[in-house]
Amino acid sequence: MELKASPAKYLISQFAVLAALSLLMSSTLAQTSAIQHTVLADGHPMALWEKSVAQPKGHILLHHGRTWSSIPDFDLQVSGEDLSLMDGFNDMGYSVWALDARGYGETPRDSSGWNTPDRAAQDLSIVLDWLRARNGEATHVWGWSYGSMIAQLTAQRYPEAIVSVTLFGYPTDPDAEIPHSNSQTEPSARPTTRAAAASDFIVPGSISQHAIDTYVAAALKADPIRADWNQQHQWNALDGEALILPTLLLQAEFDPLADTDAHARFFTKISNPNKQWVILPGGDHAALLETPRAKLIKSTIDFIEWLAY
Repeated sequence: MELKASPAKYLISQFAVLAALSLLMSSTLAQTSAIQHTVLADGHPMALWEKSVAQPKGHILLHHGRTWSSIPDFDLQVSGEDLSLMDGFNDMGYSVWALDARGYGETPRDSSGWNTPDRAAQDLSIVLDWLRARNGEATHVWGWSYGSMIAQLTAQRYPEAIVSVTLFGYPTDPDAEIPHSNSQTEPSARPTTRAAAASDFIVPGSISQHAIDTYVAAALKADPIRADWNQQHQWNALDGEALILPTLLLQAEFDPLADTDAHARFFTKISNPNKQWVILPGGDHAALLETPRAKLIKSTIDFIEWLAY
């Protein structure tokens, strides 16, 4: 005997299926989209992005560079390609956080309109304290370009909430002396440009044109106005001998901002014996989005896990 469902039961069944699919899709979206938190640094709202995994092996905080903020740099979503650094570290079992500095992404400028090295290091230290209170453990800090300098300055002055430091695209010389500067003018607040957004991709074939175009669009959307920095002589406080935490120095082979001779002099000065210097073949200043991405991720995690032995 053939049994037929009533129209009412059929509609209820269909509704249940659609509800389940909707719930599944919402869950998937929640996992693939970074969650934004607001952390107050001396009363100023700092945007902090989170992509976490269940039972993480540890926590990594990423700090962006001079021009572009966290989401285009560290969570770039490109159709058909895996380029998000946050997703890459998630896949290795680590929860990941990314900070927008003052004047970048979702963090507004303060009333001065300027950022400074000292202020950026203080902001990062406050966020790291917030993370330690939330997660119950210290954090591995990973900085790119200017972010590597901020990470180092923070590690020198506020090491308590940091396990290790990774410096990628480290663009300074330990023997350089930056002249004293303290601009009293209004910050220029110049618009950013497509050319600037694409300028780091210099190795042919290391990244698709589609990915470059996606990055440029995301960068201009997140950071339409270039952030302004003042009192850059404060970078003179960077000192490898004052870096007492385990340190990984990552250098892409064709990075024009990462000088091998300067890296060698800096690496020798790092006081903590738990240190490594890794060259990433085939990459440039944006290697985290290029073909060396997998080696960059593996080198970072290998270093973090090597520290446990």
